[in-house]
Amino acid sequence: MGLTTPLATGSASTRDGQSPVVEIDDVSLAFETADGVVQALSHVSLSIRQGEFVSLIGPSGCGKTTLLRVIADLETATDGHVAVNGVSPEQARRSRHYGYVFQAPALYPWRTVGRNIALPLEIMGVAKGERAARVKAGLGLVNLDGFENKFPWQLSGGMQQRASIARALSFDPDLLLMDEPFGALDEIVRDKLNAQLLDLWRRTGKTVVFVTHSIPEAVFLSTRIVVMSPRPGRVHDIVDCDLDRGRTLDIRETPAFLAVAHRVREGLRAGHSYVD
Repeated sequence: MGLTTPLATGSASTRDGQSPVVEIDDVSLAFETADGVVQALSHVSLSIRQGEFVSLIGPSGCGKTTLLRVIADLETATDGHVAVNGVSPEQARRSRHYGYVFQAPALYPWRTVGRNIALPLEIMGVAKGERAARVKAGLGLVNLDGFENKFPWQLSGGMQQRASIARALSFDPDLLLMDEPFGALDEIVRDKLNAQLLDLWRRTGKTVVFVTHSIPEAVFLSTRIVVMSPRPGRVHDIVDCDLDRGRTLDIRETPAFLAVAHRVREGLRAGHSYVD
């Protein structure tokens, strides 16, 4: 994907495509610690198609973030195979096939919002004029027009996280990896950002892998929800979420939404996520 135009957008047909973006085949991961070996993931297999919004949900310590980090080449699987756009996670990282949004915004306080968003483009050597066009487009995508000269400390927590999303999208990756980006925000702000993220996903056609602890958030955002069991993390269930893609927050009160949420909760219960 080139860097000649700001933030190309996808179509509905792209979102409905079947091309695999992420392939995870029988992946396990064990950490060596002072107390011995910790098995974080065990025989995880998952295929994510182009344009999907897939949420990973499960109890703390079940390996959701670890699995996301394996896709991103921030952790290396002990066994199994992972491919991102048909290449290894390392090759995908070096080719900038994905953008990563962390739990905290991780914005540099001495750089303006615009310069934070532009940072990956500076590293890539993108020309100044092109950087400016992409920053402007990114600010528009996340509803931060006019804030490019503000510093992170002048923004609310929700606005900072939107700026980090714009930074992750600045080089137009095919894949967006999001590690519980709204978990630290209050419910009102979280609802607003959920709606904005869903709208952004519809407009860009990106493939999204999203880590969350929230059942309502997972159901509202996703096309599929991967229910993981407690450590060692395994895929216990995969729940299809075929709600209207034009959904608004009001859908959370509907029988269809509640039925999917119930299925996810039952999957967590069957996977022993509620056992102390």
